[in-house]
Amino acid sequence: MKRSIFITGAASGIGRQTALLFASRGWLVGLADIDANGLAKLARGIGAENCRPLVLDVTDVEQYRQAVASFVSATGGKLDVLFNNAGILRMGRNEDIPLAQLYLTLDINVKGVLNGIHCALPALRATPDAHIVTMCSTSAIYGMPELAVYSASKHAVHALTEALDLELEHYGITVSDVMAPYVNTPMVTAASTQASSVRKTGINVQPEQVAEVVWKAAHGRKRHWKVHYLTHVLIAVFAMLPLLRRPIVKAMCLGR
Repeated sequence: MKRSIFITGAASGIGRQTALLFASRGWLVGLADIDANGLAKLARGIGAENCRPLVLDVTDVEQYRQAVASFVSATGGKLDVLFNNAGILRMGRNEDIPLAQLYLTLDINVKGVLNGIHCALPALRATPDAHIVTMCSTSAIYGMPELAVYSASKHAVHALTEALDLELEHYGITVSDVMAPYVNTPMVTAASTQASSVRKTGINVQPEQVAEVVWKAAHGRKRHWKVHYLTHVLIAVFAMLPLLRRPIVKAMCLGR
């Protein structure tokens, strides 16, 4: 039987490229997204024998439970990898973003991850050497202005990864996240408001690069997988020179 991965936010960007990559390497891919048209187009490209498209709002736990059940009915109740990729980003000064949008960011980026892990855990426990991989961000290193709630949501993912990697170790489940700076996806490029840090640091990562790191995470043991030199440099500098963290972030993210 093929190995299997369930991907949220699969219809575009990182999720789409990850789905294409895993399918091309012989995996059965669960394509989950709220975008039914995008899912249908992707599923046609991958082929029915390699994927199962599932319309899913990750904030709806019952819908999530049914989507996972539908997918693992084709895998004998097993799931090799859960990839929590669905997420949203609202850039701008926190005071200028409607409270409802801030709540929605937390609902999708944090509660959506919790829903996924809760619903997929029985299938993951039934699968030897299973993995949970969650899309994180370089903004989890330090709270980023103009991405305040998004950054907070990724700090939560970062901590959740570390805690659950310990909790679920006795089941043989590896829990990890993928930390990347701005990726060339519609979430960033089509945003109505862009943070100053987009212009200052640039959009230097392609979704295909992230997909390759997700592949490594699905086969590896590290907790935090880092994409692009900027992530590595910031983590190293902040660890060695903690007093510089605030001024560096201020220079990166504020002003012209």
